[in-house]
Amino acid sequence: MGGKARAAFDLNVLTERAKALAATPYREQATFTNSRLDALSYDDYRAIRFRPQSAWWREAGLPFELQFFHVGGNYTRPVRVHELVQGRELPLSVPSSAFDFGNAAPAVAGQAQAELAGFRVHYALNRAGYKDEFTVFLGASYLRAVGAGQHYGSSARGVAIDTAGDAGEDFPAFEAFWIERPARGAKSLTVYALLNGARVTGAYRFELRPGSVTEVAVQARLFLRGAVATLGIAPLTSMFFGGENHPKPLQSLGDFRPEVHDADGLLIETGDGEWLWRPLLNPDRPFTTSFAMQRLRGFGLMQRDRSFASYEDPEARYDQRPSVWVRPEGDWGAGRVELMQFHSPDETNDNVVAYWVPERLPAAGQPLTLSYSMLWQGSDQQSPPRQGRVLQSRLGRGLERPQPGEWQFHIDYAGGPLDGLSAVATPQAFVTSSDNARVLLANVYRNPATKGWRLNLKVQRLDAKQPVELRALLKDGANVLTETWTYALPPE
Repeated sequence: MGGKARAAFDLNVLTERAKALAATPYREQATFTNSRLDALSYDDYRAIRFRPQSAWWREAGLPFELQFFHVGGNYTRPVRVHELVQGRELPLSVPSSAFDFGNAAPAVAGQAQAELAGFRVHYALNRAGYKDEFTVFLGASYLRAVGAGQHYGSSARGVAIDTAGDAGEDFPAFEAFWIERPARGAKSLTVYALLNGARVTGAYRFELRPGSVTEVAVQARLFLRGAVATLGIAPLTSMFFGGENHPKPLQSLGDFRPEVHDADGLLIETGDGEWLWRPLLNPDRPFTTSFAMQRLRGFGLMQRDRSFASYEDPEARYDQRPSVWVRPEGDWGAGRVELMQFHSPDETNDNVVAYWVPERLPAAGQPLTLSYSMLWQGSDQQSPPRQGRVLQSRLGRGLERPQPGEWQFHIDYAGGPLDGLSAVATPQAFVTSSDNARVLLANVYRNPATKGWRLNLKVQRLDAKQPVELRALLKDGANVLTETWTYALPPE
């Protein structure tokens, strides 16, 4: 008599494995077995290339293909990758011959099978007959994606653990993947991942839907195995080095580019229907702010400025970096969107993190079950319906010199109901500040260049050692015309 048939693999099967893992002591994932890879230089590791002709599913002519990353450099922990065929788990084995190792060839001499650090997914995103790379899973629980015509920029993670605060950040990792073999006419690809960390485990299902807006639909089931002060859900990571509202880093280096960033603001839609826009900064020290609410409809790190002239960088093409919008499925309950920003001396470091923090965490052994979509967008990005939005926020003075402690902002709004205002109408500014500042001036006038309206705002900070919170929107009587511009000045 045969034994009990093994259940077909799905999210429920993976959830049981994550739950069982959470009930055991954490064991850190082993590093690669080939110690010679440790001695590789940065350039030699970067030169390791997967051979495109060896792409998984290429010979079968399927619409999606997989290519892989070899361990080495900063990626020291191999991941297990499986192919799913009709619910059966088939361990995926990639021969070393699928890679061109370049100068690293002596380090892998005699190694028959490659040790994989991650993988990327290819699909005919921009034109028929050529499969573009559009999603990458590589490092800890990181993933990146792009839509048609976009360049990689902001990243996402499976979860963030104690990013801000004194508890010490934990970086759980996807240690195993299961990828469903796609049908010949498939328009989406399903990827499962097992998360393991010192304080959390998790089962994930990702459905990748490439297009002009690439959507990554996520189902996550998390189990806490240790104390967590701040559990960050759907975390997004980006880079802001300098821009119109914080030009100091670029000016101090004599950089020829007007702006350098992968995202220029945090956008939030609350459960009450309010839209909040928070321009990003490159602060001198870590600076954490948050937005509490009873319900979240969405948030994202957005790259709103799509003009090449704002960046003047034909290589990096910051004007083509994607905005990433997180759209919850169902009611996530009360909590807060937290934004952490810290100083970066150049553009090579991600220095912006945003995530959702639930007000209540599950008891040990009970899952936190969440579903959401991440939309990787270009110029066709999430914007407030029926409301004007902030086009730009400029910080700095004109001819008039500011008084001690005075800050001057120039905020452009356009679109939505602003377009329908009569020629004689002028919106009114509704401005509030925290107790550490007072508003000196709030002047609204038409900006003919943008066909919108500009708000000149002057505020005076009372104590330079304390932060300042500002909010500003435009109204026509009782009618709200725009999203809410919200700005935080870090302490000096």
